[in-house]
Amino acid sequence: MDAIQTIMSRRSVRQFTDQPITPEQLQVILDAATSGPSCVYAQDWDFIVVRDRAMLNRMADGNGRPAEPLRSCNVGILICGNLERAFPPAQDYWIIDGAIAGQNLVLAAAAQGIGSVWLGTYPQMERVENQRALFGLPEHIVPHSLIALGYPAEEEPRAKKPLPDCIHYEHW
Repeated sequence: MDAIQTIMSRRSVRQFTDQPITPEQLQVILDAATSGPSCVYAQDWDFIVVRDRAMLNRMADGNGRPAEPLRSCNVGILICGNLERAFPPAQDYWIIDGAIAGQNLVLAAAAQGIGSVWLGTYPQMERVENQRALFGLPEHIVPHSLIALGYPAEEEPRAKKPLPDCIHYEHW
């Protein structure tokens, strides 16, 4: 699938089949996640890959009702910011770097016919602390977001909302 087609057809999937994602497919997804730009090439992210059903359920519990897709996905990925690698003069760029990694991750999944949904964690500190405790993360590792991956069980994609009047040329 070409890049524009992948971007335009990617959608959030919240129900998954039990068809497994192969190790090779997962490697492509993770390679894509780490191939995006990061502030001064800090590569200030870390990823925790989870296939264990009990742990996926605990991740869902820690992020609340919006994270229910983790209960049926094949793979869950926790994207984290690594503050020890973050750019010291502007450390908060880790947040943007994590978002870029997440976008690359879901696009690489879509290009392979794998569904995904992004599940927010940061800056909701209760969710951050729940994931930190679940994984025993040190203080310099900050949970950013969760991605649920799997083959879509949903038949029809949700209709896209009409584009609001948000594009401006030359001036507001």
